[in-house]
Amino acid sequence: MLNNHLTQLLTDLAKLGEENDANALDKQSKYLNITQDTGEFLAFLIKASSTRRILELGTSNGYSTLWMASALPFDGHITTIEGHEHKHQQARNNIDKANLNVQIHCVHGDITTTLKQLETSYDLVFFDADRAIYMEIIADIEQLLIPGGIIVCDNATSHPQELKDFMHYLNQSPSYTTALIPVGKGEFVAYKAA
Repeated sequence: MLNNHLTQLLTDLAKLGEENDANALDKQSKYLNITQDTGEFLAFLIKASSTRRILELGTSNGYSTLWMASALPFDGHITTIEGHEHKHQQARNNIDKANLNVQIHCVHGDITTTLKQLETSYDLVFFDADRAIYMEIIADIEQLLIPGGIIVCDNATSHPQELKDFMHYLNQSPSYTTALIPVGKGEFVAYKAA
């Protein structure tokens, strides 16, 4: 649930993200945060699906992480992976400011390597990282995602060519029911059959 403190922090982070990205000299320096309506959609989806365990691929500065955490039950948990040290530290600081460091475990490391070390199963996996690795890691994700679990992939309408193979794979799989939600930069959602 969004309290006044978290609402203000999210507002501040959205503004900071826009300012940072406008002045960044390269893509690596940009936060590339989700949009507010995407955050609201994720929060709704998490509540509606009774999600308790989330895996986030690409933490950035923690903006999307905080949106998702706001919708979790008290005993819910997020594991979020970020490969860039500066963004990882920014996320940890922002999560500390939100007093959500008990619910959120930030991992600094390579996503492909880290996934192979995870043993927890997840109700929802949020993809918002380097899109070039999605096909490489989908088998690992399928092992970690519970039956009845949900995959959400950001940037489905803003970068459809980069996600073409990934979306085709899930669209053609008999294990998934998929939808493209026209929110923010486009959210591709896949429900894994129970």
